[in-house]
Amino acid sequence: MFDALQRGLTRRTLLNRTGLGLLAMGAAEIIYKPVRTLAQAAPSPSEEPSLPPEQKLGWAVVGLGQFATEQIMPSFGECKRSRLVALVSGDRAKAERYARPYGVNPQNIYNYQNYDTIRDNPEVDVVYIVLPNGMHAEYTIRGARAGKHVMCEKPMATSVAECQAMIDAARQAGKKLMIAYRAQYEPYNLAAIDLARGPRKELGKLKAIVADHGRIVKPSEPQDRWRIDKKLAGGGSLPDIGIYSLNAARYITGEEPIEVSAMLYSTPNDPRFVEVEENVNFMLRFPSGVLANCTSSYGYSDTKRIQVFGSEGTLELSPATDYYQHRLFVEKGNVREERNIDEKNQFALEMDHLSESIVQNREPKTPGEEGLQDIRLIQTIYEAARTGRKIQLEPMQPPRNERSV
Repeated sequence: MFDALQRGLTRRTLLNRTGLGLLAMGAAEIIYKPVRTLAQAAPSPSEEPSLPPEQKLGWAVVGLGQFATEQIMPSFGECKRSRLVALVSGDRAKAERYARPYGVNPQNIYNYQNYDTIRDNPEVDVVYIVLPNGMHAEYTIRGARAGKHVMCEKPMATSVAECQAMIDAARQAGKKLMIAYRAQYEPYNLAAIDLARGPRKELGKLKAIVADHGRIVKPSEPQDRWRIDKKLAGGGSLPDIGIYSLNAARYITGEEPIEVSAMLYSTPNDPRFVEVEENVNFMLRFPSGVLANCTSSYGYSDTKRIQVFGSEGTLELSPATDYYQHRLFVEKGNVREERNIDEKNQFALEMDHLSESIVQNREPKTPGEEGLQDIRLIQTIYEAARTGRKIQLEPMQPPRNERSV
């Protein structure tokens, strides 16, 4: 089934965007200070030297779409604890082309039919599921049953039931399951968390969050074809890119929402949105009183922005969730300051995090329960939009171990 999608599969194309709009304020009223480094705001990854190849955990990449081949696979070159040892693809010739430059043994190339035999390969410790959303559950469960730890791309799955089945399979196999929320390992986002709720609480008491993620979906391009197929995608802009806005509201506050309201809108007669939605606006209310206004769209121009408003200052992170390029601004009083942080490879950071978690036998920062919570909230957002009512949620603790900074 997946072979027809293989040639163009991707999660994103790299966008080298450097522009940043000003906050809605008269430019003459703002004093701009020189850029300074804020390295101390972002917890740095391990400074230990890279392990020799034979001591790194072996990873198999499942699915060779554009995101896997252009972002994930090259990032193994910057990993300290992880190395690429196997590939899973429906296109043997394509897999062989990629195996050669990465030194992957041709014997470690699998297809979707013999994927389960990966259990017999001691070189493979972890499988990384980089497939369309509707395939995440099947290949995660098969990977866990094959005795491998699993990294799964976000969104975790297309239903709460699938998420729970994935968690159960990993638990029964005694293996780790981590969801690839790359932004939670990326230094600029970590700095934003620290500014919002770290020990210094530079923004004061948090009051509101605005998060927007949008792009133009183009089904004429191979990497976007599956995104308008509800069976493969599970939904439209909300699970694909709106999840960045949703997850950001949760990790910036360190809380879980207690109220959800939402609206959906798709351009009438647009063939792209027969099965999936174009635009979603949703509001989350958190126990502390913080309100988050979030949007996602397959119809507005490329936007990846997070704004946080506090009693003593505001921050804007835009682009917030690009692959390699971010900008962070903090404004307090009449002073608007750009904070520069060392960019690091977020894909290498998250893969090494799982490898370290496996070696140290500890729960990863973004386990299956984190992905389950987002899918639960996404389904609540859809329900709120369908019914036109606010939905109250029971207060709950964050579903992961590392909410604190």
